[in-house]
Amino acid sequence: MAEQDSGQERTEDPTGKRLQDARDKGQVPRSQELSTVVVLVASAVGMLFVGGNLISSLGEVMTQSFSLNRKLIMDPHMMAQQLIFALKIMALDVLTFLAITLIAALSAPALIGGWNFSAQAMGVKLEKMSPLRGLKRIFGPQGLVELGKALGKFLLVGSIGTLILWSLRDRLLTLGRQEVQIAMTELGYIVLWGFLAICASLILIALIDVPFQKWNHTKQLRMTKQEVKDENKETEGSPEVKGRIRRMQIQLSQQRMMQDVPKADVIITNPTHYAVALRYDQTKSGAPVVLAKGTDLIAQQIRMVGDHHEVPIISAPPLTRAVYYSTEIGQEIPSGLYIAVAQILAFVFQLRRYKNTGGNKPNLNTEDLPIPDEFKRDE
Repeated sequence: MAEQDSGQERTEDPTGKRLQDARDKGQVPRSQELSTVVVLVASAVGMLFVGGNLISSLGEVMTQSFSLNRKLIMDPHMMAQQLIFALKIMALDVLTFLAITLIAALSAPALIGGWNFSAQAMGVKLEKMSPLRGLKRIFGPQGLVELGKALGKFLLVGSIGTLILWSLRDRLLTLGRQEVQIAMTELGYIVLWGFLAICASLILIALIDVPFQKWNHTKQLRMTKQEVKDENKETEGSPEVKGRIRRMQIQLSQQRMMQDVPKADVIITNPTHYAVALRYDQTKSGAPVVLAKGTDLIAQQIRMVGDHHEVPIISAPPLTRAVYYSTEIGQEIPSGLYIAVAQILAFVFQLRRYKNTGGNKPNLNTEDLPIPDEFKRDE
């Protein structure tokens, strides 16, 4: 597309925000041809249902209206009575037809673009009254498209109408030799089916116009790459701000994690690269929970906080890596590591008892802890 903005071509599809902003302004895809076809076809279908009764009622009203006598001529109130009589006979059929047409007219916009009520679109815009803009619309690409559609409809409707009249020429010529009531009924059905055929032919125009209007609407709302970037910054924030927020979130998370380290029963380490703080609540039936974990500098901080609060620190590299990669903070350890962690906790509890009451000092070989192959991780 040759249209440019700030030296850039509009090559990007409109974003959801751009589409919503356009919708708020009343700019939605609309197909006048589709709306016209829906209303005309609905009118023809409505006439199929009520046309026979409507023609019969109309014939009765005309017969009654043209049956004159001295009483009708001399009585001024009879005119009003004749009008009421005509309305009573034709009211139901006319209202039914109008209701079908009205429903079709209200439903047609929902088929493409949906119903949209915009206060901005209803406002008065002086630029739309500019003669220069009007001439530009008439002689511009959109005007040429509308001219092509008008010529297409003219040729199509004219051809279909000519074919219908030519195929019904014998029936039309015999109408003058028939009785009035029969001729009116025959003429009504000829006009009705001819009208329906012509309306149906316009569906072809609508099938071409609907995809074009959708494509044209998207084309008008296309964006440059810079506009997409600017919109992303407005909606999601700049990368610098998002990065700063992310760092602050990590810092807060680490602070909360460090506050939980003193509550741990044991800290297992790699010993330098990994550290995991575990807690087992003996009053509950659940498994041990990871309170904190980290690598390198975070692992060092966990060890320092644990050492300051006299939390036992045990070097168990294979188990530490297994728990680190398999369990998130606040989650229970997987069942495959129950036995290995249970041996660590048992050693810790025995060590506490040894410090309090004395006795034999417990021993633990961390290299022989049972760790399933699916949990093993290399350094």
